[in-house]
Amino acid sequence: MASGCDNWPVAEYLIITGLSGAGRSTAADTLEDRGWLVIDNLPPALIPKVSELVARPGSEKEKVVLVSGRGGAEYVEELTAAIEQLRHAGNHVGVLFLEADDDVLVRRFKGTRRRHPVAAGSVAEGIARERDVLQAIKRQADVVVDTSELNVHQLRDRVVELFEGSDPAGGMQTSVVSFGYKHGVPLEADLVLDCRFLPNPHWVDELRPKTGLDAPVREYVMAQPDTKDFLHRLDDLLELVLPGYDKEGKSYLTIAVGCTGGRHRSVVLAQEIADFMRAHGFEPSVHHRDLYR
Repeated sequence: MASGCDNWPVAEYLIITGLSGAGRSTAADTLEDRGWLVIDNLPPALIPKVSELVARPGSEKEKVVLVSGRGGAEYVEELTAAIEQLRHAGNHVGVLFLEADDDVLVRRFKGTRRRHPVAAGSVAEGIARERDVLQAIKRQADVVVDTSELNVHQLRDRVVELFEGSDPAGGMQTSVVSFGYKHGVPLEADLVLDCRFLPNPHWVDELRPKTGLDAPVREYVMAQPDTKDFLHRLDDLLELVLPGYDKEGKSYLTIAVGCTGGRHRSVVLAQEIADFMRAHGFEPSVHHRDLYR
């Protein structure tokens, strides 16, 4: 194995891992269609060799997806070491972990009639074993996405928002997600902001059927005195933490802002927060998870 890793140029690597049936192939295919080099089921020991190939003069592949997930605890340890080696070489490395509820995964495997890759008995037993083994790598993930309620097209859109929404060559890639607490907090969130203390447009008859993307709802939310105070203090916080995360080498940052249903207040504030982040030199993608629920 060559030892010239310190001379590798900066490239972008995305490790896609997670539970079988959660959408690893769909996520990888989405990025491959957008020009990423995708390598599936590569043994971790060979990841440095891939880096050498990417670093060769004349190589045009600067965005690489490595799809992983099948293996035991030893495999996870080797993958962790390979990721650290890539980062030590100065490359931009992100880890995307995909998961889904057990009952959803069981239905997906029954629908495809495929055997679960680690099932010694039933599909449910295989899912439980794999979930346990992958906990270590999940804890290291930059982004965790629950695909339980996402169809193929929605997952593709989410992957594009997360990893093609801005150019990470300049540093940390950011996203803002609005959500409704009654639907659960987004798993990928690094910072969670609760705006349920603001008056709810849902209780205004003419605003209820609208969303935070409609001007009357935005005007209502922004007219609240507490909204202005909240955003002013939040801007000070973002001014502090965004450069700090970037300086510490964080690859991906997701800020989630939630209200009760995810259709009014959180949508308005997510748009405002994204504008604040742009003013601080970042280019976040914006995703309204529960807008049409």
